[in-house]
Amino acid sequence: MQHIKIKPGAPLAEQAEIGHNRWHPDIPDLTSVKPGEEMILECMDFLDAQIQNTDSANDVRDVDLTRAHPLTGPIHVEGAEPGDILVVDLLDIRCITPVGFSGIFAKENGGGFLAEHFPEADKAIWDLHGVYATSRHIPGVRIAAMMHPGLIGTLPSHELLREWNRREALLVPKGHANPPDAKTAVLRGVKGAEFDRMAAEAARTVPPREHGGNLDIKNLTIGSRIYFPVYVKGAGLSMGDLHFSQGDGEISFCGAIEMDGAAHLGFDLIKGGMAQYNLTAPIYVPGRHDPKYDQWMHFTGISVEEGVNYYLDSTVAYRQACLAAIDYISRTTDLSRAQAYMLLTAAPVEGRYGGVVDLPNSSASLALPTGIFDTDILPKGALNDAARFGRPGTRCNLT
Repeated sequence: MQHIKIKPGAPLAEQAEIGHNRWHPDIPDLTSVKPGEEMILECMDFLDAQIQNTDSANDVRDVDLTRAHPLTGPIHVEGAEPGDILVVDLLDIRCITPVGFSGIFAKENGGGFLAEHFPEADKAIWDLHGVYATSRHIPGVRIAAMMHPGLIGTLPSHELLREWNRREALLVPKGHANPPDAKTAVLRGVKGAEFDRMAAEAARTVPPREHGGNLDIKNLTIGSRIYFPVYVKGAGLSMGDLHFSQGDGEISFCGAIEMDGAAHLGFDLIKGGMAQYNLTAPIYVPGRHDPKYDQWMHFTGISVEEGVNYYLDSTVAYRQACLAAIDYISRTTDLSRAQAYMLLTAAPVEGRYGGVVDLPNSSASLALPTGIFDTDILPKGALNDAARFGRPGTRCNLT
């Protein structure tokens, strides 16, 4: 079985033979597999080895985001043709270094979902102890492993790449999208005039798109099966941005517990599957290796912000739910609001839409597993919760 290895701590530019950090159909294949075969891919952390195990957040503040998402690949799947479905099984995922990180990007350099409320950069270093993570920067919590790829996808066709660039170019003047950027591009093995041509049109990896990409779905854990549309011969699967854990929405942008890791993958094909199932974006069946917390607190929000009613805006509603949870954590623990923010983006919180039909307000909620805390954070003064409902006090069950 093939095992593609990285050099942890070395930027992609120094090991460009393993992959790329832009999307383009002409990137040369790293290796090939046959349907039914398996392989192990090692992947770098999503910030390209720029974050150090220190107590200073200056590296997060000054990070070069154009280097984001060094990907391992592309993997050529023999027999894959445009219109097929590539089936990828996540057989195992593990960390290959004992330290991960999460943080808050500065508002002027990346920002995040709550950038207006948390404009300054911050950082948390996590020690990865087998199936648990703890942090000296967010004391009093322990997060169970929920390892998954933040980014995994197939190569786009030339036609699809042109469509991405066309529609995203309309957003660039407003600062709502980033155009191709050649200066830090790495296109596995490509140099000279061919590099200049490709880098000028290769798409950045930050947004998710029809091929998958930066989906940041925390439930793509061990045992998941993903069905990808195939747009080029060989499919061209690439992967990176592995997470030890993440909350729904990855709300701080530098939000998951980011790590260098390895994934054991299995491959198969469904010939002509895109037309058969009308597949235009990936679908997945999650695995069954999630940690099982027995108690959750749900914080709610509606689409009202600073006295303004936003018509059925579920993004505003989720932001309000996140802020409510941050405020509560900072009042009931010794954590600051910034620490609480970093916790919500790294812990496996669950975000849900409530009503999206009740004029004028939509609702959303954020569910926080209480078992991640060393102390009881439930409101005090009411009839004992266990006495009323018989709820156990265990923290987390791993399955």
